[in-house]
Amino acid sequence: MELKATRCEVDDEGVATVWLHRPHRKNAWTGRMHTEYRWLLARLDADPAVRVVVVTGTGDWFCVGGDSEALAGHAERGAYTSGLPEQPPTPGYGVRPELDHDFAWHWGLRVPVIAAVNGPCAGVGLVLACYCDLRFAAAGAKLTTASPRLGLPAEYGLSWVLPRLVGVTRAADLLLSGRVVLAEEAEAMGLLNAVAPGGELLPTVYAYARRLATDVSPAAVAATKRQLYDDVLRLDVGAAVEDAKDLLDRMVGEPDYREGVAALREKRPPRFGPRPS
Repeated sequence: MELKATRCEVDDEGVATVWLHRPHRKNAWTGRMHTEYRWLLARLDADPAVRVVVVTGTGDWFCVGGDSEALAGHAERGAYTSGLPEQPPTPGYGVRPELDHDFAWHWGLRVPVIAAVNGPCAGVGLVLACYCDLRFAAAGAKLTTASPRLGLPAEYGLSWVLPRLVGVTRAADLLLSGRVVLAEEAEAMGLLNAVAPGGELLPTVYAYARRLATDVSPAAVAATKRQLYDDVLRLDVGAAVEDAKDLLDRMVGEPDYREGVAALREKRPPRFGPRPS
């Protein structure tokens, strides 16, 4: 696919970076960007050399939400359209039915995804960040759901996701008011993992990403990510315990466990194999 609204690079350590790349429109979201983003994540997740994905924006913005021209088109038609093709790419699909939906598919990926919120993050931009596994932001970055100020409801399941990230009381504040919060307040709420000075955001995120890429077992990361979202989506703690025991029995017999134990005993960094495809 020809990339017009995104960019992508993969470094030698298996850290992929995806940029939302419409700086002339403050990286506003379009159907084209949505399609390219899904296509890129499907390819990256299928590549065993990729250990982690960082998502950020080109320039001084993360994503300011839906492009205003597209929003005007919805108003003129009196109906919403995602702009996706009839058969869009389906990254993360097939893991469990609950995840076979827009943005929820992030949780079906094997590879962890980190949002590096480098600037204003609104509407669908905030949705994307919330479905990433981890979120870092530049100091002073502005975040907002935006939808109530447009006369719209919570988008793409954000009414389900936000209470699980920040609690019902704070989620109600963000969803009902649409007010702008700075990164520092968002971190205090638990929405962000960390805030870094603007010039240090990407170095901070890449340092964390490289830790995931080199210091821990890719098989363990993929399995643990699957456990995390399986357990978020069910109410049975006993089933979580039994599934964990089954995974433990299986993974003790795999090469990454033997390497992890050997590295621990020999007091050296582990040398794990490729991520399972």
